[in-house]
Amino acid sequence: MNKSIEQSAKCIDCQYRPAFHFTPPANWMNDPNGMFYYEGEYHLFYQYYPDSNVWGPMHWGHAISTDMMNWEHLPIALYPDSLGYIFSGSAVVDHENTSGLGSIENPPIVAIFTYHDMQAEKAGEVKHQTQAIAFSLDKGRTWEKYTGNPVLDNPGIWDFRDPKVSWYEQDKKWIMTLAVKDHIRFYSSPNLIDWQLESEFGKELGAHGGVWECPDLLRLKDENGLSKWALLVSINPGAPKGGSGTQYFIGSFNGKEFIPEDSTTKWLDFGADNYAGVTWSNLPNEEERTLFLGWMSNWEYAQVVPTYSWRSAMTLPRALSLFEIEGRTFIKSSPTDEVNNYLIEQSEVSGTQNNIKDGLAYVLLTEVEGSTAEIVLSNGVKEEFSIFISLDEIRTDRSRSGQIDFNSEFGNIHSSKPTFSQINKIELFLDRSSVELFINDGEMVITELVFPTQPYAKVGVLGADMKVMSVKAAMDNPNVSF
Repeated sequence: MNKSIEQSAKCIDCQYRPAFHFTPPANWMNDPNGMFYYEGEYHLFYQYYPDSNVWGPMHWGHAISTDMMNWEHLPIALYPDSLGYIFSGSAVVDHENTSGLGSIENPPIVAIFTYHDMQAEKAGEVKHQTQAIAFSLDKGRTWEKYTGNPVLDNPGIWDFRDPKVSWYEQDKKWIMTLAVKDHIRFYSSPNLIDWQLESEFGKELGAHGGVWECPDLLRLKDENGLSKWALLVSINPGAPKGGSGTQYFIGSFNGKEFIPEDSTTKWLDFGADNYAGVTWSNLPNEEERTLFLGWMSNWEYAQVVPTYSWRSAMTLPRALSLFEIEGRTFIKSSPTDEVNNYLIEQSEVSGTQNNIKDGLAYVLLTEVEGSTAEIVLSNGVKEEFSIFISLDEIRTDRSRSGQIDFNSEFGNIHSSKPTFSQINKIELFLDRSSVELFINDGEMVITELVFPTQPYAKVGVLGADMKVMSVKAAMDNPNVSF
């Protein structure tokens, strides 16, 4: 890269790099991996290629935080080796030392990931993906790969990846939820090393326009404290807005099988840019929270978005729970308390038109008196991103949002049918190059990237039904330390 291009890249990166979302220190990032909480720290690992701003040999990057908003970058945790690239996976705290890799006094933290043998793939070998483990005995700071890898060999399936492991207390065993081409396999193990197949799910349910990836099996509660099981499954391509998206199923799990309560295909996010999201393990029981983070991009254009020294960001952390509409159960994705604690008052509220500082804003529309509104983010060069909200349709329009010519699909208008019957609260988070919209505390969520050539300077609400009640901004301190 010559000096002038490098300077231009730095300038653009300065304009688009988020202030309160996680981004890599440099170069390429995709799926969040191996997220766990331990002794006051949230650990985030992620698919990382430190040598280029496009996808390449995958590593596990690593960062820690005490609040999921302010992050400290740590050295790369896992590097590729002779068995392959380090693809997506999960991590657990083995409190009872079932694996024998630590002790009761110093339980091992065990990462479970997919090895991807690129040479074998290029040679057409079907069994190029296997499951392996690594462990840490120093609170996740350093990692040692298990000498007996892989712990789960490939039975002869081309796409065989992304293990999400959790402890199933009733049977005292570990459950691995694994993406297998166009469906899910559940495996069990007493020790994280020896695995046996329990069941399969999804061959005839859900969206099948692409490969299934990055699953997560969860137990979630509703507002009355009643719990059900949920299964998150990302798919690429084949999402409603094109390219990547995350579907989910609600049902029950008995330690062997997941049984859905209906055949409906449901989507976690109605925007184009929330993919491969999973949840943190080992959260304190007293919190009773299920915390989620997604990759804020889409495989249709992730490698060509107009940032250069870095690529991709994560969504805001979200708390998942259940709610019902007319007897049907859905997942609610709410911004965590830590997100709101990070924001400070920015300006006086005029009701329908408010200034934005540095392309950063949190906009709250509450005490909603009507059922129709259009929210418009705009700048001084007539670029705008608009969101139309009614009880019949939610529509986002990126066609005049700024830079869109890097991909033929990016400027599309996206329309969704609401899953709610009334509008009580609307929250919008703008962070330079992303917009996240939460309706009714996350009953419906829309996440979309934007790349205005100048920062959006105003937020307006068109129509008399709704008014801006609060405008806040991120704190001035950077959200990541290097």
